[in-house]
Amino acid sequence: MKVIIVGGVAAGMSAAAKLKRANKEAQITVYEKSRHVSFGACGLPYFVGNFFEDSQKMIARTVEQFNASGITVNIEHEVLNVDTDNKCITVKNLLTGETFTDTYDKLMIATGASAIIPPINNVDLKHVYTLKSMEDGEALKHAMQNEALKRVAIVGAGFIGLEVVEAAKQYGKEVHVFQLNDRVLVDTFDKEITDLLEEELRTHDVHLHLSQTVTELVGDQAVTQIKTNDETFDVDIVVLTAGVRPNTSFLKDTKIEMLRNGALVIDHEGRTSIEDIYAAGDCASINHILKPEPAYIPLATVANKMGRIIGENLAGAHHTFNGSLASACLKVMNLEAGRTGLSEQEAMNLGINYKTVFITDMNQTSYYPGQSKINVKLIYNADTKVILGGQIVGRKDAVQRVNVLATAIFAGLTTDQLAMLDLCYAPPFARTWDVLNIAGSVAK
Repeated sequence: MKVIIVGGVAAGMSAAAKLKRANKEAQITVYEKSRHVSFGACGLPYFVGNFFEDSQKMIARTVEQFNASGITVNIEHEVLNVDTDNKCITVKNLLTGETFTDTYDKLMIATGASAIIPPINNVDLKHVYTLKSMEDGEALKHAMQNEALKRVAIVGAGFIGLEVVEAAKQYGKEVHVFQLNDRVLVDTFDKEITDLLEEELRTHDVHLHLSQTVTELVGDQAVTQIKTNDETFDVDIVVLTAGVRPNTSFLKDTKIEMLRNGALVIDHEGRTSIEDIYAAGDCASINHILKPEPAYIPLATVANKMGRIIGENLAGAHHTFNGSLASACLKVMNLEAGRTGLSEQEAMNLGINYKTVFITDMNQTSYYPGQSKINVKLIYNADTKVILGGQIVGRKDAVQRVNVLATAIFAGLTTDQLAMLDLCYAPPFARTWDVLNIAGSVAK
């Protein structure tokens, strides 16, 4: 059996490794457009911020290691198109310019996503960056380390944008964040949570420019100013973090079913609408446990899990993915925040009869050093009390409590059950009634 995998990062290499373990006789060929495979892009903001110095720490396995295991990996090779009728692909060697075809019995698309470049004039000026590839990270880190470049503008206040804030602050930069919406993280967290995150950013002298449309960058060769619909600011570095778009344009002439943004629609086994073609990662949809339609959730956790399942299925199994809860977290200066399940807006959009509760309590006992506030929001079914979603923000142990909520939602627990859930207690970690117990009790 001949298997071709297009894309060699999280989902693609997870599938390749699992398939090779399951079927040692499988002929596996990987085509990757960049110079790196098995690359953890989630580490890029922290590499840029010099939380660690060696970029190779983001590489889980090298090309040489994969080749030694019997998987043929071709880096700097771009797949230009797929002929689904004849089961062949057209490939361009980016080093030599040579174009050739290759055939497959089964194909996996794992091409990931690219940074969205907003419609801003002069984005090709020097010192304007995105943060998606290893090369992006190395270039931005070099710029951040230049003491002459003092002012950083970040366009887009999503996960990557706010992680870049902390990276810039590591170098003592003046930081400005521009966001089209009226709050940060508008697509993932509810307002009660983002209000606290915005307060934390402002406490650290981060300038938030909300409800602002960036229209133009100014400069002769390098960027010197950023213009919005209202104001002009002097800047030395601009980082574009306005979201990502699936890398699926090379499939536009196929009949593979896609979402509106170009993400490939897959089923619980990772199969697309075309026989013998699978997909996973940031180029594909995923099944959301609480939503009826396929969702686009470009997260490394989902990509790795789905990649492993597809590897097993390429070997002949029929394993399925449990589904995603879009569980996600981030650190914003000294706060950590996480979410899982449905947000309030998502529950509203789905027409669910829901209720919410938002509480502020303490993370641990007062007499052990380190007590701080922790905030919990629950979204639950008003009729059944079944928990639908949860969001937590605090200075310590907020994210790990979100993992408890993810488990509770997956298991179908109610707020009543959460109120009496037997959670760990010791003075350094919690109070006798944990904040999650209290949130469930308030909802009860």
